[in-house]
Amino acid sequence: MSVEAGTPSALVRRVRLPNDRRTPAAARALVRSVLEEAELDALLNEALLLTTELSTNAVVHANTELDIEVAADPAGLTVTVTDFAPGPVEQLAVGPRNESVDIGEVAERGRGLLLVDHFASRWGTVHEGTGKGVWFRLENRPGSVPGVSAVPAAAVPEGDAPGVGALTALLEVNPERATDEGLADFALELLSRLSRLTGAAGCVVRLDRGDGTGAQLLARYGRAPRDDAATIRIPLTVQRPYTGELELDASPTGYGRPLATIVVERLSLHLENDRLRRTDLRRQTWLTFLAEASELLAQSLDVNLTMALIPQLVVPRLGQWCAVHTTDTWGRLQLAAATHADEAAVPQLHATLAESGPDSVLARLEEASRLGTQVMFGAPAEGFAVPLVARGQRLGTLAVGRHHRHRHDAEEVAVLEDVARRAALAIDNARIHDERRKVARTLQASLLPPALPHVDGVGFAAEYVPTGSEVGGDFYDVVPSSAGDGWVVVVGDVSGKGVQAATVTGLVRDVIRILVDDGKPMTEILCRVNRTLVQRGGGRYCTLAMASVTKSPDGTLSVCLHLAGHDRAVLVRADGKTAFVGEGGTALGLLETISSPDVAVTLRPGDSLIFYTDGVTERRRGRELFGTARLRDAAGPLAGYPADVIAARLRSTTINFSVEEPRDDIAILVLRNDA
Repeated sequence: MSVEAGTPSALVRRVRLPNDRRTPAAARALVRSVLEEAELDALLNEALLLTTELSTNAVVHANTELDIEVAADPAGLTVTVTDFAPGPVEQLAVGPRNESVDIGEVAERGRGLLLVDHFASRWGTVHEGTGKGVWFRLENRPGSVPGVSAVPAAAVPEGDAPGVGALTALLEVNPERATDEGLADFALELLSRLSRLTGAAGCVVRLDRGDGTGAQLLARYGRAPRDDAATIRIPLTVQRPYTGELELDASPTGYGRPLATIVVERLSLHLENDRLRRTDLRRQTWLTFLAEASELLAQSLDVNLTMALIPQLVVPRLGQWCAVHTTDTWGRLQLAAATHADEAAVPQLHATLAESGPDSVLARLEEASRLGTQVMFGAPAEGFAVPLVARGQRLGTLAVGRHHRHRHDAEEVAVLEDVARRAALAIDNARIHDERRKVARTLQASLLPPALPHVDGVGFAAEYVPTGSEVGGDFYDVVPSSAGDGWVVVVGDVSGKGVQAATVTGLVRDVIRILVDDGKPMTEILCRVNRTLVQRGGGRYCTLAMASVTKSPDGTLSVCLHLAGHDRAVLVRADGKTAFVGEGGTALGLLETISSPDVAVTLRPGDSLIFYTDGVTERRRGRELFGTARLRDAAGPLAGYPADVIAARLRSTTINFSVEEPRDDIAILVLRNDA
């Protein structure tokens, strides 16, 4: 925001500029516009030079916003640059223009004031409650020619101080692009101009970016400074981890050091921008890495797979090797997974991690697990370890070995600690999932018969495929009749999943067993199960296929089949012919009264009757369902096989229909006349 004020003979503009590398250029543009409007072109070079120096110093040293005020009148130009950095007030008096020819003879009142003291007609400091600044005055000397410098920019007479044009050219050069090549070209251009201004034989700039490669040559002009020469060395004013210096070969002029200092400050400003750019890029890279690691860890709910994945994420990006230890029931550390950037070194790594003793890696890992803090360990497996903690529980340790070229910096350590937190949470989630899966399997097993009865001339076989970590509502059973002359075959599916569905499944199974044992007829059994579900089912319903099986003297099996909302059974004759049998009835638990017509089926020797749940027919491959027709086609070629083979083949055919995990439990029960 700029402000104009004054009379027709005076022009004042004020503007506040941000703290970034474009500020000196914006300040020069403001001064240039005021000079053009006030027709003071003769002061252009000196004004731009001093404005550039003061604004650059404010950006580099004050590290705050700055205010610049430009006041022009027919007699000359006054520029004031104010920053807002706190600090002591220097006792600097306002003085007349310094007429010394050699800048090196000027009393040093601060690097930023050398040029001001040399070129300004008058200058001084201002001190306010919110900041402090420097002002300078350039008088419009009569007879000066607009736009012409005292000394051409391209040449410096031997023994004379550099002119305004040469200094302006030195300060106005900027990198063309914010890349490594652009920064090197910019440094080379600065060095070449510095060498020409000072008459030095050559100069170099070396930079250490703190990446473990040491000081590297950024740019060199002319010959490299000789070891036996009087070399000027000025350190770069950059933040850690950057360090470096400029080396200027013996300069025949006395102002070599002040000019080299100006070049260092200009170069340091752009190197600081490069450091910030690299830091931002590095942080973005780490954020992307953490996001990808989290996604990979979240996809695995298998404990062993999760622990094997963690070292693969760390090596080689964050370390030479990585090992994951977990605590057992007694709190002892057990190696779960380890990897090394060099596969040939993996056996040696395992041997090192297995060593015991007070100075061993294992002892340090136990310390990290016990104290819950980061610990370091030395050679031969130099690195550090962080505890794996999730939901307040210590699960183990994550150990990482350092690279041969450099140690872990603070940012890498922070990333590794974040990886450890995410890994611990993934391990804990996998353990919880595994525990839930075991509970579901145990509960599911309690709802199924431990074994089907073995009967001469009658084959019973079943296959069951559970899904997920929740217990399903599918079940089957074969119950001997109370008279001992037959059996009742049951296949059912209770709606929903989880503990509530398992509770209803157990209820239905137990009620059926009790009623069969009491000798109740099939119709009454279904009605009582329906009444029980309506009263105690919690809104859940059940589909059921139930059949009474009786052996006849002629070797056939008489089957009376009832379907309560269930899919029809598949009848497979001994000659391979197939058919669907059964007549649909009402699902149990939905209505107060139900209808359940019965269908009589005779199984001759070699015939089979296949019962199944909807997990078979609704198996998906994209949008395609396995379906009843495909089940019937798969059952036909199995005629003549034993019941257990038929059940196993149908299970395999159903599972292999799709590469996806089954979405619903699969239950298959086969009744076969083996007479």
